Amino acid sequence: MTTGRFIPLASYREYPPEEMRRRAASFRADMQRRRSVRSFSDRPVAREIIEECLLAAGSAPSGANMQPWYFVAVSDRETKQQIRKAAEKEEHEFYHGRAGEEWLDALSDLGTDCQKPFLEEAAYLIVVFAQSHGVVSSGRQVKHYFVRESVGIATGLLIAAVHNAGLVALPYTPSRPGFLNHILRRPENERPFLVLVVGYPADGAMVPDLRKKALDEIAAFV
Repeated sequence: MTTGRFIPLASYREYPPEEMRRRAASFRADMQRRRSVRSFSDRPVAREIIEECLLAAGSAPSGANMQPWYFVAVSDRETKQQIRKAAEKEEHEFYHGRAGEEWLDALSDLGTDCQKPFLEEAAYLIVVFAQSHGVVSSGRQVKHYFVRESVGIATGLLIAAVHNAGLVALPYTPSRPGFLNHILRRPENERPFLVLVVGYPADGAMVPDLRKKALDEIAAFV
């Protein structure tokens, strides 16, 4: 038995099949232009643009509509410096002991190392947190469902929104990211999911020459 409140689906727009094919192909081509960038300009980005991208991310579906995400958009220079310092400490331990040879070999083509200057250079660091549970005003805990799946979908929308706005981004997953809770003063029920580094690319920015899998390698029709 359904007990929730429902409203008419007034937002749906149907397109003719040919228009659907054109829109699908146009979106695919635009998203295939997206590249993860590690060299950022220090040009500022208007806060309103980031706000719109976050609202797009917040429109994502989630388990039981609990929306178990929280975004902290960092533009403060000193805070970015703290994040870089803590991240590079963890990354140094990762690259010089914790990571196995197979993992390091997989990273070698990307040219990554324990130095993370982009954490200071980019206009924004959007730190995505996943909430294991919610807390209402009375202090009562509210269970969240399918947390990582929900936050992953929201993060994907965020990446697409940033690209659509004309900016570049780098999804960065720090090794042992708990320092982000401390620096950003986030509660224990939130776990860092990733850091999305956002801004303009540096002049002459280079990216790895990567190949994406073809359709028949990632999908099947039954």
